[in-house]
Amino acid sequence: MPESYPNAHRTDTVETPHGFEVRDPYRWLEDPSDPACEAWSREQDRLTDAWLRDLPRREEITERLSALLRTGSVSAPVWRNGRSFFTRRESDQEFPVLFVREPSGTVRQLLDVTELDPSGLTTLDRWSPSPEGDRLAYQVSSGGDEESLLHVLDVTTGEPLEGPIDRCRYSSVAWLPGGAEFYYVRRIAPELVPEDERQFHRRVWLHRVGSDPDEDVLVHGEQLHHTYFYSVSLSPDGSWLLVHGSPGTARRDSLWIADLRNGERVPELRRVLDDEQGVQASARVEPDGWMYIRTTLDAPRGRLCVADPNRPDPTDWTELIPEDPESVLETSRWLDSTGSDPRLAVLRTAHAVSELTLHDAGTGELRRAVPLPGTGQVTTMNTVDTRTTTGRDRIWLGWTDFATPPCVYSYSVATDETEAVEHAPGQEAVPEITSTQLSYSSADGTTVRMFVLAPATPPHGPLPTLLTGYGGFALSREPAYTPNALAWVAAGGVWALPSLRGGAEEGEQWHRAGMRENKQRVFDDFHAAAEHLIERGWTTSEQLAISGGSNGGLLVGAALTQRPELYRAVVCSAPLLDMVRYEKFLLGRLWSEEYGSAENPEELEWLLSYSPYHNIGEATEYPAVLLSVFESDSRVDPMHARKMCAALQHATSSPPDKRPVLLRRETEVGHSARSVSRSVGMATDHFAFLAEATGLIRK
Repeated sequence: MPESYPNAHRTDTVETPHGFEVRDPYRWLEDPSDPACEAWSREQDRLTDAWLRDLPRREEITERLSALLRTGSVSAPVWRNGRSFFTRRESDQEFPVLFVREPSGTVRQLLDVTELDPSGLTTLDRWSPSPEGDRLAYQVSSGGDEESLLHVLDVTTGEPLEGPIDRCRYSSVAWLPGGAEFYYVRRIAPELVPEDERQFHRRVWLHRVGSDPDEDVLVHGEQLHHTYFYSVSLSPDGSWLLVHGSPGTARRDSLWIADLRNGERVPELRRVLDDEQGVQASARVEPDGWMYIRTTLDAPRGRLCVADPNRPDPTDWTELIPEDPESVLETSRWLDSTGSDPRLAVLRTAHAVSELTLHDAGTGELRRAVPLPGTGQVTTMNTVDTRTTTGRDRIWLGWTDFATPPCVYSYSVATDETEAVEHAPGQEAVPEITSTQLSYSSADGTTVRMFVLAPATPPHGPLPTLLTGYGGFALSREPAYTPNALAWVAAGGVWALPSLRGGAEEGEQWHRAGMRENKQRVFDDFHAAAEHLIERGWTTSEQLAISGGSNGGLLVGAALTQRPELYRAVVCSAPLLDMVRYEKFLLGRLWSEEYGSAENPEELEWLLSYSPYHNIGEATEYPAVLLSVFESDSRVDPMHARKMCAALQHATSSPPDKRPVLLRRETEVGHSARSVSRSVGMATDHFAFLAEATGLIRK
């Protein structure tokens, strides 16, 4: 390791928005095409590669992580007209493969992205079969850009019917009966909007298979704000069109419904809910003809209402299942079980752990609790469609927990039993662990829960510990198969995941308690988790590592600048770190509802109070830091990590050979899905960096 870092010249760039003095000495690192930025990045690459390459026991780490990541996976089936569609990834495959199971039981491969693109850069983003099960719309993207291209294939022959249709990022597809047309979401042509708005301006369109997509019929979205996101769905008989929308990532939903029974394919949409009401709502018209609405209206933990779709306004909703003060309502599915009245399967989470119950569809009365495999997460809950004659009394569940790779269970109403349908092919590679959920107090006295994984027979004394979290955008961190956690515990360490405010583990109020002016509470919850682990003897500050990505990268960035003495090492991946200028890059403007905007004086003050880049102290002993970024990231700009890296390398008083500050870059990969091989490579670097720093693995 050299005695000094690559030179990054500091400028005297100072701005005074709303009277606040904001220094930005590394503004020049925002432009990746600047020759100075390119040269600096190449020097950082050489430095990081040399350091990571020399970390001890890399081959052993790679082998363990590879085995855990190559357990494979299988998804719960989606039923259409007797056919079931599902994905499966074998132990030696880089990506899941899409299959169809015929009514006869024969299984056929439909789509393998590695056959479309042997380079491993293409991912399958979404897929949707038609009601008849004879056509499939699917979306793929390449190089991590998430710019989904939509295709349609014939399920029987596997032959392509059309595509690609571009500008379909994050698009849902709602097929009309017959499979000739579908509703979907597509951005308008880029030449029609300002250059800095080309990632926005989504619309709902009606498309006929085989026709020119530029001749699609506009259905909805022209008069709304350009940041609106939409999703579309249809009732099983095709009678009702539902359009959900929200401005960006804001938790404020709009809902529209349209009657298609008169044959109009571009009907008048009736607004049911307006985003100005500030609540969430998701609706389905089920086979019984009623509209079921999951909403936070007057219920921050969620309640289930029912309405006649002819009279869909909230004033005409009837509460079917009330809010539960101890759990969060996730979703429901209508079940036409043979030989009994229709039932509703209702999925909740209690302190981030899934619970499933069966209710009378007419009255909402609780009939029974559905047995689940353990303390974990139901990732998917499906029932058969109205065209499928078998399996009407069954619920198919996608399942995972900390030690179980994604697998499938099935629950039978008739027998009241939940049985395994298919396990991941490589599950035997998973080590034995103990999992505990404990409680601790945050700085303001709020009780926060935390999952802790440890060896089945832990050694005596404090252990190297990896603490992670997210705490934002109402995203809940539930028990899920986590290879890096299992590898850490298998090596003799402890892994911990607190349910921070800003997430939705305790409902919408929990989310709001950690957003905007309350963001500091998220960091306080995280610091308190670290202190609790130390006080209870799990670890010490010299053995404590932290990691987080995206909004979780902001979390650990704030943690290391606020409490550098508390943490020994940090992995900060795809992070937001310059909270004054985040709105100016990529999708940043969508997140002002969550964080606040620098355009507003009061909100700028919130942002400056914790913005990691702006709160780096001179001559401070910072932890070892590995900033990890993806050059094709289309959500969070890598400029955040570049600027933070330069600022930390300048400010830290820690010697580079003991507590280095490094920048790890990847190309042709983005914020989301990646191949197993690339996942193993990144996980190895992260694991080895933190393990060496905390003493989990020594030279």
